[in-house]
Order: sequence, then structure tokens, then C-alpha cells
Amino acid sequence: MQSQWVFPISALQLTPTVVTSSYTVAKELYDRSRGVEFLFRLGSSLGLPTSAMFTAATWFHRFFMRHSMEDYHRQDVAASCIFLATKTEECGRKLRDVARVCQAKITGKDVSLIHSESPEVDQLQNVILLTEEVLLEALCFDFVAPSPHAELIDLFDAYQEDSRVHDYAWSIAHDSYRTPLCILFPPRIIACTCYVLAQRAVDGPHSASLDARISASPPSASLPTPPSHKPASPDASRFAVEYYGFTEDDIAKVSDALSILLEYYSAQDMQNAPHVAPLTMISPPTSSLRPTLYEPFSQVPQLLSQSASFPPAGTSNRTPISSYGGNTPAKTPLHVAEQPERAILESTKKIIGRLDLS
Repeated sequence: MQSQWVFPISALQLTPTVVTSSYTVAKELYDRSRGVEFLFRLGSSLGLPTSAMFTAATWFHRFFMRHSMEDYHRQDVAASCIFLATKTEECGRKLRDVARVCQAKITGKDVSLIHSESPEVDQLQNVILLTEEVLLEALCFDFVAPSPHAELIDLFDAYQEDSRVHDYAWSIAHDSYRTPLCILFPPRIIACTCYVLAQRAVDGPHSASLDARISASPPSASLPTPPSHKPASPDASRFAVEYYGFTEDDIAKVSDALSILLEYYSAQDMQNAPHVAPLTMISPPTSSLRPTLYEPFSQVPQLLSQSASFPPAGTSNRTPISSYGGNTPAKTPLHVAEQPERAILESTKKIIGRLDLS
């Protein structure tokens, strides 16, 4: 049975944000990435387990399939997702503590400088609770959010691959939450995608292409094999696809997921994220024919400001520009709180730095 939370890629063209505002798909995906980055930083500062943050990030993406980003600020939704996850994932945190850390992230101050009894913290608590009510309705009280990381553990146990592949795949799975993959594909598809991309990165530019790694059958499968020869050893580059016994339809989904991830990495500002440059040099699968989703992140704000149809700040009371839902300028310093092109997981950066991709 198809999950209500797995959408076709075409649904990104019909989200409430895109349909009811001047947002483009690229702009919405840019803001989703910023929102998830804010969510991860908030969760990390609260000392939450990564499983709780992945659950919260999944809810964040689900929420904006039913509500517009012009009606609910990404930071409010991120904070509410985190607060709800602390309850469902049994890693409870007090609402005041969540609001206090959130206020620190919004203002770019150290949390020790944020007084727990300040009016700003009180106001943010109310915002989180009000947004949580809408979040619960949007989720239909369905809190189950399976993660690709559990599938990756099974893959790691099934095949003793280079430890760099394991580390790299794990970090790419983290990054996948900055994209809408968790609402487009089941966890197995995402896990296979991360594993195959990690293998390709570790094996280097002269290794099998992504097309070869995810083809329905190995390139040599159609060639006759003399009876006297022993069967060929399993092709390690095709391990993930063969492990799951994917159908052609599944492989098409892996192809699309790979192309979305590579497009996301290519959208980063290379001046601020030079460590993802090797990933941008990997050619996406040729079988993916989906429309382009991302614009270079460095251009998205400029493209938005040049849009004649976009209302000037403060002209619409439907647009919560600040994290308090008012019409004052945003209080979030991008370099502190949520600039995604600078904030690809540090673990990814360290892992790529250890790879010889030349």
C-alpha cells in the first residue's frame, strides 16, 4: 500500500507554497534546506540523538506539503518539530529550554546570554505551541518516520565494504534530509542511493559509472559464459541494487534520487563549500529525465528579489517574515543559523577530505 507520505516528484510543483505565492520550486527547496539546517543546529545544541532530529526533519518536509512557507515561518516549524520529537522519541526537553536555545540561534548569541524568563523566550514558547497544534493536524497524528540509516546498517552488515564507504554513505544520508528525498522515496531507495553514491566517490572517477552501478543487470550478464568457467564473483559496485532485488521501477527511483542529490550538491556555493566539489564532478544517471529542481543557492535570493510579483516585505500580513510571525525584518543571521552552503555536515567534509578522488 502506497504511503500517504510518499509523493511523486511532480508534487513539488504543486505545493501550497508554490501554488499560492510567487515562490519557485527552487526557492522553496532553498528555504527547506535552510529550515532543516536550523533544525539540525537546534537539535544538536539541545543534545538530541540524531534519530530524533531525522524524525523532526521528516515532519518538517511533510508539513510544507500541506502548508505554505508564507503562512508559517520555517524556523517556527523547525522548532515545533524538534519539540514534538523530544516527546515522541523519548528524549524530553522542557519547552522553555527549547525556546531559549532557539532564541539563541535566531539572534546569533550564546545561549548563556539568553535569560530564560525574558519576554522573547516567553513569546517564542507560545509560537512553538501554536505551531505545534497545526503540525499535529498536518501530520494526522502519524508520527512514524522511518529512516534510511536503519537500512544502511543492514547493508553494512551484509557486506564488508571499505569503511570509507560506510562513513561516506552515512553522511550523505544525513545530507539527504536537506533535500525532499524523505517525502519522495521509501527508506530503502534512499539508503541504496547513498550507498551507491558513496561507492562511486570512494572508487574514483575511473570506476564504474552510476548508470552501470544501478543497471537492471550487470553489463556482462548477456555475454555467454563457457561451461568450464566458474561463475563470476559478485560485482561489488552493484551490491546494493542486488541486495534489495530491485525491480526496474525501483531502479528508476534510485536513478531519480541520485540525480536529485547530485543536483543539490551542485547548487551549493563552491566558495563556501569547496569540499563538495568532488561530488559535483560525478555524472548523474542518464536514465533520470525529471525536471530540474534546484538553482544555484547563491542566485536564489537574487532571483527572488528581482521578481516583480513578489510583495515587498511588510505588505502582507499572511507572510511571517520574522520568526515571531510579524512583519519586521528577519532576525536570523544566515552565517550563524542556517546558511546551507556553509553547513553541509562537517562529517561529510572530513570524509571527502580523506578520499583520493583525483
